[in-house]
Amino acid sequence: MIRKHISLGLVALLAAMPAMAEIDLSGSWASANHEDSLERGGGPNPDDWAGLPFNESGRAKALSFSQSVISMPERICWFQTQWHIAAGPFSLRMWAVPDPITGKVQAWMIGAWETRAPMIIYMDRRPHPGPNAPHDQTGFTTGVWNGDELIATTTHIKTGYIRRNGAASSDKATITTHFNRHGNILTATLIMEDPVYLTEPYILTRSYNLSTNPVSIGGPPCIQGDEGVESGMVPHYLPGQNPMTEEMTALYGIPVEASMGGAETMYPEFRDKIKDKFKLPAKCKINCGN
Repeated sequence: MIRKHISLGLVALLAAMPAMAEIDLSGSWASANHEDSLERGGGPNPDDWAGLPFNESGRAKALSFSQSVISMPERICWFQTQWHIAAGPFSLRMWAVPDPITGKVQAWMIGAWETRAPMIIYMDRRPHPGPNAPHDQTGFTTGVWNGDELIATTTHIKTGYIRRNGAASSDKATITTHFNRHGNILTATLIMEDPVYLTEPYILTRSYNLSTNPVSIGGPPCIQGDEGVESGMVPHYLPGQNPMTEEMTALYGIPVEASMGGAETMYPEFRDKIKDKFKLPAKCKINCGN
């Protein structure tokens, strides 16, 4: 009898507790840029791809990259892919789009930036388009709840950049984004899987703080101008002609094989492999902190 009363009491207690399910992610979320501040701010060093799981195609693509390519008339107003949520410097504004009759959330919206299109996360279980459907920088995104975690899957994105120094993603890439809210902190964990340029998934996280000040979205319109690159000219480096492959060695003593990336550079064991080649420069001259 005692056990029966205990069991009934436990059932009642569990019924009274809030379920760990969908939560409200809406609001203005101010970016916390202390992590990876160089990459998200002024931009990473040229040819610094340490920690990226490149295959040979990914490395060759990156080595051909010239920063002047973004001054091409047709690329001045070019949008980044949704990967820029983690890699870029901007804040987020997020809101739910309800069904006008039932009030059930049909989609989550993440407002645009100057460099990134809006992200629509469809929650109505619609299927992703077929592989031959059009691709763009926005992509096609669907979402599901896993307890109080929103998991969004983005496909059908055009080629873009994982880092702004030429580390590329292909139009076969898939981005899986995990949104976790802990009080006034929102964490976005993005996982890039790309069979064309990467040998393993690449993971990048980003944190945001809830703000009472509205976060501006969209930004001023991009106006195409003349930045000195003639129409039809594509700035690039031919194989073996990239002049900056030894810059990380000159600045920080990092061996070239480390800065060239690859899956092994993601793991701490790689330090044992390069320890005899690492030579600390006499004085750090740039991006050294205080």
